Amino acid sequence: MNAQYEFGILGPLVVTRDGRRVSLGAAQPRTLLAALLLDAGRVVPVDALVDRLWGECPPPGARNTVQNYVLRLRRALGPEVVRTDRRGYALDAEGGHRLDTHRFTSLTREGVAALDADRPERALELLGEALALWRGEPLADLEPERFRDVVPVLCEQRLAAEESWIDAAIRRGRPADALPELRRLTRLHPLRERFWAQRMLALYQCGRQGEALASFREISALLAEELGVDPGVELKTLHQRMLTAAPDLAPAVPRSPTEPVQPAAPAAAGPGRGGNLPAETTSFIGRQKELAEAERLLGLSRLVTFTGVGGVGKTRLALRTARRVASAFPDGAWLVDLAAVTDPALVERAVAESLGLRDQSTRSATDAVADHLRARRLLLVLDNCEHLVDAAATLVLRLLRAAPDLRVLATSRERLGVPGEHLLLVPCLTLRDERGGGACEAVRLLYDRAAACAVARRTGEGYGASAAELCRRLDGIPLAIELAAVRLGSLSVEEVLERLEDRFRLLTAPRHLAHASPGAAGWPAAPGTSGPGRVPGKAAGRVPVLAPGRYLQTLRGVMDWSHGLCTPGERLLWARLSVFVGCFDLRAAEAVCADEASPPESREAGESIAREDVLDLIDALVHKSVVTVEPAGSPGRPCGATRYRLLETIRQYGTDRLRTAGSSTGLLVRHCEYYRELTARAAAEWCGPDEAGWLERLRRELPNIRSALDFCRVRPGLAPTGAAIVVDLTRTRCWFFGSTLGEARHWIDSLSPLVDPGLGELTVMVPVMKAFVAIVQGDHSAAEAHLAECRAVAPEAPGRPAPVVYIEGVYALLVPGDPASIAQLAHARGEFIAAGQAGDAHMATMFWAMAAVFLGDRAEARFACDTYVAEAENAGAEWARSWAQWCTGLTELLHGEPRRGLAPLCDALVRQRALDDNWGPAWSLETLAWTLGALGHHDRAAVVLGAAHRYRQVTGARITELGPFGALHARTRAVVREHMGAEAYTGAWQRGATAEDSIALALGIAHEVHGPTDV
Repeated sequence: MNAQYEFGILGPLVVTRDGRRVSLGAAQPRTLLAALLLDAGRVVPVDALVDRLWGECPPPGARNTVQNYVLRLRRALGPEVVRTDRRGYALDAEGGHRLDTHRFTSLTREGVAALDADRPERALELLGEALALWRGEPLADLEPERFRDVVPVLCEQRLAAEESWIDAAIRRGRPADALPELRRLTRLHPLRERFWAQRMLALYQCGRQGEALASFREISALLAEELGVDPGVELKTLHQRMLTAAPDLAPAVPRSPTEPVQPAAPAAAGPGRGGNLPAETTSFIGRQKELAEAERLLGLSRLVTFTGVGGVGKTRLALRTARRVASAFPDGAWLVDLAAVTDPALVERAVAESLGLRDQSTRSATDAVADHLRARRLLLVLDNCEHLVDAAATLVLRLLRAAPDLRVLATSRERLGVPGEHLLLVPCLTLRDERGGGACEAVRLLYDRAAACAVARRTGEGYGASAAELCRRLDGIPLAIELAAVRLGSLSVEEVLERLEDRFRLLTAPRHLAHASPGAAGWPAAPGTSGPGRVPGKAAGRVPVLAPGRYLQTLRGVMDWSHGLCTPGERLLWARLSVFVGCFDLRAAEAVCADEASPPESREAGESIAREDVLDLIDALVHKSVVTVEPAGSPGRPCGATRYRLLETIRQYGTDRLRTAGSSTGLLVRHCEYYRELTARAAAEWCGPDEAGWLERLRRELPNIRSALDFCRVRPGLAPTGAAIVVDLTRTRCWFFGSTLGEARHWIDSLSPLVDPGLGELTVMVPVMKAFVAIVQGDHSAAEAHLAECRAVAPEAPGRPAPVVYIEGVYALLVPGDPASIAQLAHARGEFIAAGQAGDAHMATMFWAMAAVFLGDRAEARFACDTYVAEAENAGAEWARSWAQWCTGLTELLHGEPRRGLAPLCDALVRQRALDDNWGPAWSLETLAWTLGALGHHDRAAVVLGAAHRYRQVTGARITELGPFGALHARTRAVVREHMGAEAYTGAWQRGATAEDSIALALGIAHEVHGPTDV
């Protein structure tokens, strides 16, 4: 069998085939699969499966039902995955299929063995990888009582692995990394003494002895109060040793994972032996994935180039990689720092000097280096090649051809372009916390460097959120974070955050550190140097042409260096692209940044940009690590165009350049006009085959749209443009899709007073949309005030504009629940259709059908619902289809057979999840709960009511203020609560409200109720 499966039970049950998720349908087949996975590779008797599925009360024909479920699993997974045995069934564990529990057990075993062998760095990697497999509670989406014998065992194994990971972190000399995790674990497992002992030790080794002793008092009081016992021997002994300051409790000194436990023998003297890699002067934080990938690439290619934005840590990563692989090179790993070399003709001489060559012959330095390397197995690290790309590429190609056992590791802000070159784009440090509590790489770096400057108190407990925000604002760029850490000697984290608008002035080495020795206080210094611009191991004047100081002391210096490497056209585009916030696509860059008239001489001088040149210029900026490429949208979606981004630090530098040139206002106006046209086009194409693509695209464009709206708000004359953007976004339901209705109201309220009356359609649409948002939010008083505005700007009926009639109908439906809304919405629908406004007509049709179902008779409801479904299908609009399915389910509930409503409601949920819609599921789940209650499944209805509540909390909708919705909600809740009792109802409701995947839980419940063949 060719397909490769991965099964996951360390969290909700998940199955992927060749990397794509497999849908397994109802809960019972998933429970069966989970039972087989727990004994993967072994035969599970049918009776055991029956017991797992139904416990002590199996239904008649249970064995046949198991067989039916097996057949369904085979249809979903393939016939070979589940095999039949005379005793029962077995899940095939052969063929390369992977189960996360097996991987977890293997990694944990290896990690503990590494820890026992005094290899804590390796143990940290293995145990961290093992714990990263956990996605939540095991089998969280299945009935808990079915796995009461399994889940506690797995959770205990996880806790044991976490204990070992913490031991490894402490023994590695990184107790601060373990503290966030220990705080979480002692909170969740307050009586587990081992975690308290580890927390005490970690605090003690961080120099926080008082907190360590306070932790002992805390657990002592807790044990006495809860269990009436004293702490165990381990805790008591540790406490006593802390009081006596036992020497062996001092922090371990971190060492490189490749550094042997015993001192290494001295390297042989002479050129070509041992290498010249400088010793590390500060700790190395994170980068485990990048290190592993670098080692893999060096095994595949003879030339690997690290690229990335300036200050991202290419040099540090290259040196750490070189140390890790140095043992594979008998003739050593050698560093050549080209930062100081400005003359391309001197590149080969810099290499020769770094290798220690003393060639006195008349041959060229290139020939001498090639001859020296010809018979050697050696790693050459060429650092900082970006300003000498052509010369470095020529030399590397010559050396690789001359020396078959040579490997080259280069760092550059753009690729060398040598045949066979493999690239590794060095990302910024991670900004998301690790493993549910551990600090991310960026924050760990900030803590470490701040501690080195004796200012740990400013980044300790209580500063976590501010520290994380600081690192995020600095894009996770290591150089920027290290510069910020130095500032923490005189400013708090919050004060640094407040001053980041002027980050290039702020993030400069203080004068008293500007000329300090390399590595002092954790300060980033050129590796292996004794001053700026020096070649490792050589006197200051040996390389004739130097770049004095370069950018070692300022963030602006990094940007200036990158800017100087760009052509005039690239610099101009860099500045213009800074008007974009977040990511952008090529069409946006062409529309905003290109000039209408761009003569060749102006383009060559970097004074203008032709539209046809934008792509090439962006491509050049990508290769020079100024612009980063964002992942495209999902395959097959219209929004799948490549998108680009400037890191915030790079963007601010471009903004400064644009402002200095006096061009910022004009570019910002162009930016607003582009997004006005974009949202107008989205509104015009709403409720069509591109509907889902527009929703996704608009959501990705929201940062730019917000920036445009903010500029429209403060720029005289642009308020109508901003108001039009907000109106069209509301027309497309973008605010609903992203659960940002409050933001819609903020923008339209702030822009509408600035819009002059007499602007035709906009004068009407602004109060209409204000009223619509207020109605849906349940703010009745504001809705009534905005309705009055609508009537004030429109003539009396019957000549009242369709948008006003429409909003009056929506109000009548959702506030008083007036049946007159049916006729009002039908009239508005007809007017919109006649005007060719498909999107507005769709919304009127939806609310007309909703009014007919809630407030009309059966004939009206059926006719309106069928019309809505047909229009949604004909339009090919996926969002509209999801609501049409919801309407069908509601119609069956109120005017037909509630059981038949389960299938369309489930279909609506599936479609809404596929769209990543946050608004729709709140109402589909709510209606599903009503239906379950009507069918008498009160316990299940309570669970789904909780799930619906969770979604409404995200959207901010108040169901009690939405007329017919509130009435049905209250009725269902009262009936369900009466049948279950208050305590049972609350427990079931909480299960739904706290479920990790509310939609999967609800779908499973619906399948159980209605049967898998019909839902």
